[in-house]
Amino acid sequence: MLEALSFDAAAAAAERWADALLDAGALSVDVADPHAGTPGETPLYAEPAESGTPFWPVSRLTALFPTAMDAEAALASAAECLNESVPAHRRTTLSDVDWVRETQAQFAPIRITDQMWIVPSWHEPPDASAINIVLDPGLAFGTGSHPTTFLCLRWLSVNVERGASVLDYGCGSGILAIAAAKLGADAVIGVDADPQALAASRANAEANGVAARFCSPDALPVQAVDIVVANILANPLELLAPLLARRVRPEGRIVLSGILEPQADRVAAAYARWFNIAPWGSADGWTALAGVRYTG
Repeated sequence: MLEALSFDAAAAAAERWADALLDAGALSVDVADPHAGTPGETPLYAEPAESGTPFWPVSRLTALFPTAMDAEAALASAAECLNESVPAHRRTTLSDVDWVRETQAQFAPIRITDQMWIVPSWHEPPDASAINIVLDPGLAFGTGSHPTTFLCLRWLSVNVERGASVLDYGCGSGILAIAAAKLGADAVIGVDADPQALAASRANAEANGVAARFCSPDALPVQAVDIVVANILANPLELLAPLLARRVRPEGRIVLSGILEPQADRVAAAYARWFNIAPWGSADGWTALAGVRYTG
């Protein structure tokens, strides 16, 4: 059993409240949009080059406490540390839940195309004859549910030719590299700077019976490939343009994702020197760019 205390705070104070609650004994503190699930919900996205943590003008904080602890006293202690009054708040008791079962229930097979599915290991594939990528949610990004990953998978499903060489730059869970291998690519390499992502990618590749390789950026072999796919974010994609361009052979192809629709033109401009590049598809406000490397 857990006790939850929820209250609203101004953006400027949200992080200070979260820190004070943790210091007062909270097990965790969630900061969310108080209008989540309504037409007034406001999505926030943070680019790596941007400073600070984004908060909503008014943010809803929810702190969890063990039932053995006096949650009200902890809130009062946090308020005292901040020299603030105890805010109006809501207190609820959370029943014991089989969180493994609850979490698994949120992840059903995801249809990418009629012939490609992402299937959690605890589910049976909806179509045993399709390309089924077995993947469980984990620490590394990429389960197929996010529009940026979905767009890349759709692009790969219609563009990977048997025997192609593919580089997945910023591989996360390895889902795109695994998909390319299952689609018939011969030499597939995934790259990520996060050791946890590399470990997850290797485990996922083994679970899917594919021979994709995974390494850190400094261990990447110096070679050009048929296809580069990079599902990251707009700012790093712009910075990586010269590096990724060198990794694509003449007349090879590139697909870039993790780009919000208003960012598409500036990312395309960063690659226009090397590629004939344009938007390929969009989903839920995100865009994927695809291009062909010039021969000159």
